[in-house]
Amino acid sequence: MHYCGSVKIETTTVVQKERMPVQVKLYDSELKIMGVLWREGDVTAKHISDVMKEETGWNMNTTYTLIKRCIKKGAVERSEPHFMCHALISKEEVQAAETEELINKVYDGSADKLFAALLGRKKLSARQIEKLKQIVEEEDTDTEK
Repeated sequence: MHYCGSVKIETTTVVQKERMPVQVKLYDSELKIMGVLWREGDVTAKHISDVMKEETGWNMNTTYTLIKRCIKKGAVERSEPHFMCHALISKEEVQAAETEELINKVYDGSADKLFAALLGRKKLSARQIEKLKQIVEEEDTDTEK
């Protein structure tokens, strides 16, 4: 556990570009809250509650509890007026941290094992294969720098 300002942060490391790593573990329900913020930008807690009621059937108390958990974890910042919510971590940062956790936990720290598993699970189109080759070539070029 460590502190970022006065906020206690726990579990998975989320690496933020040009900032210190922040440790945050977001569960599926919290990711739904973050999803609204990532899609729509800064919005009120009431708006998030309305969206969650529509998408999941959650009542206002459930949504507000989850927003408060995200705030406590340092993933969301609250401001006034109207309980405005702002995402403090990006979707890309969470995706990177979750991918890293998956690689370490399930694939013994081996990204190539994950890659092989993904390729083996689904027949890819020529276009998808070409896109993957391009990603690998770009990564290869970046590592040579």
